[in-house]
Order: sequence, then structure tokens, then C-alpha cells
Amino acid sequence: MRKIVGIIGFPLEHTLSPAMHNAAFQKLGIDYEYVPFEVSPEDLEEALNGLRALRMRGFNVTIPHKETIIPLLDEVTKLARDIGAVNTVVIEEGKSVGYNTDGPGFINSLKEDAKFDPKGKKAVIIGAGGASRAVATMLAAAGAKTIVFSDMIETKAKQLAGYIRTQLDIPAIAVKIDSNDLQESIEGSELLVNASPVGMFPRIDDSPLSEKIKLHSGLMVYDLVYNPQETKLLKAAKAVGARSCSGLGMLVRQGALAFTIFTGEEAPIDVMWKAAQAEL
Repeated sequence: MRKIVGIIGFPLEHTLSPAMHNAAFQKLGIDYEYVPFEVSPEDLEEALNGLRALRMRGFNVTIPHKETIIPLLDEVTKLARDIGAVNTVVIEEGKSVGYNTDGPGFINSLKEDAKFDPKGKKAVIIGAGGASRAVATMLAAAGAKTIVFSDMIETKAKQLAGYIRTQLDIPAIAVKIDSNDLQESIEGSELLVNASPVGMFPRIDDSPLSEKIKLHSGLMVYDLVYNPQETKLLKAAKAVGARSCSGLGMLVRQGALAFTIFTGEEAPIDVMWKAAQAEL
């Protein structure tokens, strides 16, 4: 009998996940199908009960449900709790278990696609939302030396820096966006991550940094935005000779980890990568 997996979110117009997963299922010849389900926030609990009743194998979770789904689940892994977000749920014998593959997907992509090891390195993260927390949690686990956060909402950056500093025992501070402190932090760092949505299609002419903030050739610039694959930020990085990497790698690798959780099979990453690029 065909097993059904899928993704819930609101809205779901541009998700690449069905194309990636269905291509992988076809490649391995396993009887699964991946389906998108648009679920509004007020319907989340009812939808979860319905997915259980349908005996779905599992589903991915995207905006705006990654945090609000946690109290509705029967179990949540430690990593997902540390990150504060769930993006993959498996249903076994009616019990729902929440995982986070976003964080591991990022660190796998940083090491494999960008060829960058964050151990002992200083990092700056733009944005202080859920994606930033996932990135910071994995950088801390990978041995990063320090993390600096900057966000348009300064209090969010301060709160996240405090959490990372106290819970993960790594030096972390917050600085104002587009400030001299941010410029100095970037100059003293080896890694810059954009964990904000700034620069995403259709606003492709936007950058999370103003033009007064200068990059340097010793940086690795990783932009979690994957549409477009070369954002304004990544173009600025290339212009100064810095290395750069698109967030498509993170998307594919988090999807590959979810694929394995769903099926128990090793994901054909190259197939998922090509499917995602074709869908873009």
C-alpha cells in the first residue's frame, strides 16, 4: 500500500519539497507519494488529528507552524527542543514525533557544499528568528568560537544572543544592524550567514546589509535564501573575492535528512538537488 508523506504550511505556493521527494521516491522505486497540505494557523490542531487518522507516515512543517506545532506533538527530539522548532514529524502507531532537520541540513551544507568548517571560527548572523536560532545552535555544536547577531528588531537579536550564550556556552552578542559595531564584527569574522528572508524572490534587489557595510575577501558568505540562487548579498561577496554559497544546499540536505527519517533509506541527494533546481 502506498505510503503518503507531505508538507504543511500557510501559504504553500512555492514549496520545492514535493518535486524533491517524489523524484527521490521514483529513483529508488519505493511506493511513497509526497503531497502539499495548506493548513491555516487556526486549523493546525485539527489538521494534525486528521493526518493521524489518515495514517500518514509523516510530514514536513514549514512557516508558520514550526514552533506552534511543538505542544501538539507526543514527542520532540532534544535537538528540536534546543532549536525551538520542528520541521519534520513522523507518525508511528498513532504517536507523533517531531524532529528538526533544518539545523543539521545547514551544517551539512556548510561543510559539504561550501567546504567550510566552522570549528574555531567567528561568525556573524543576520536575522534573529527561528532560522537564525537553528543556524546558531549548529554552529555552537560544531565548535564555532563566537557568534554575533544583528537584526532589524534589536531586542530579538539581544534575546537570541542571551539564549545562545547561556544555554550553549558560547560567547554571543548582539549589535545594531548597519552599525559600526556590525562592520567591525564582519571584519573580524570568517563566516557571515544571512538567516533573514531579505533578498528572497520577488524582492531580489534587496540586501540584508546596506551598501555602507563592506565585506572582505576572507569571508565565507552563506545566504539561506535560495530563490534566487544568487542573491544581491552573494553578488556583493563575489565582487570582493569572498567565497559564497546559496541556501539551496541547506534546503536539499534538510530534505534528504527528512527523507531518511520517513523511509529509512539513504536519500539520493543528487536527484533531489536536480529536481529542486528544475522546479526553481
